[in-house]
Amino acid sequence: MRQFLDFEKSIAELETKIDELRQVGSQENSSGSNGINIDDEIARLSDKTDKLLRTTYSKLTPLQKVLVARHAQRPKALDYVRLLTTDYTPLAGDRAFGDDEAMVGGLARFQGRPVVIVGTERGHDTETRLKHNFGMARPEGYRKAQRLVEMAGRFGLPILSFIDTAGAWPGIDAEARGQAQAIARSIDVCLKAPVPLIATIIGEGGSGGAIAIGAGDRVLMLEHSIYSVISPEAAASILWRDPKMASTSAEALKLTAQDLLGFELIDRIIPEPIGGAQRAPEQAVEAVGKAIAEELAVLTELTGPALLQKRRDKYLNMTRGPI
Repeated sequence: MRQFLDFEKSIAELETKIDELRQVGSQENSSGSNGINIDDEIARLSDKTDKLLRTTYSKLTPLQKVLVARHAQRPKALDYVRLLTTDYTPLAGDRAFGDDEAMVGGLARFQGRPVVIVGTERGHDTETRLKHNFGMARPEGYRKAQRLVEMAGRFGLPILSFIDTAGAWPGIDAEARGQAQAIARSIDVCLKAPVPLIATIIGEGGSGGAIAIGAGDRVLMLEHSIYSVISPEAAASILWRDPKMASTSAEALKLTAQDLLGFELIDRIIPEPIGGAQRAPEQAVEAVGKAIAEELAVLTELTGPALLQKRRDKYLNMTRGPI
């Protein structure tokens, strides 16, 4: 069942009417009645819904993009792995403390080519969200990511990372096991990987928890995803001591893909289906796969030293750019 956001109320009403008319039409067809007029009305309402979707999603506010990026029905990291790769073999554990299921990864084939996968997994329902801790990794998760990235470097395998997290887990247990050091080490390992690393923000890219596996040669973002140092709600609570100022803080954070591309902090925006990735998940995944393939074709032509130099220049230039 499709879930609608608050600003999609008019769209929800139209789609409810369409569903009701389809039920009436199916009943009339089964009883031998003529449903031509109903079909015409369904077509009219469908056209109206499409136009409303296009209009609504062409002028989303930053806070509305935050809501879309967090939508429960958007495809998650393991959906991308399932639909884009074959022969996926997950690897577990950091060889120091244990396994963290918020961070997923392993070996796979992308369009026939061996790659290493790393990603933060949020889960789709209550059971899987609890299993994956809502995509918020602990230190052992980032150490697992380091292990995967280092393995990719040893065997010359490209790395594909899929980012969807509100941030690293802020619990006392994580801090006790060295959360900050684990994140910093992950960033360092990504920057030094002698193989192509393509990071794709598929939903929410929050703070160091996202950057830890996002310091790549190419950083891609889905059209309605977000990437920020802090959530709008948290920023509003700190700056104005009022969570209701989240809309203002979302504007100030410049967290949309469009803002970040303008600042040259990301490399590419991947268009989403009309109405967001949650309305056509397989279409969204296909678009991401196509973009990754195009970027990978360019990066694989570079040798290790050339790749590292370009990556170094890329991140050093960020400090000298339009910001």
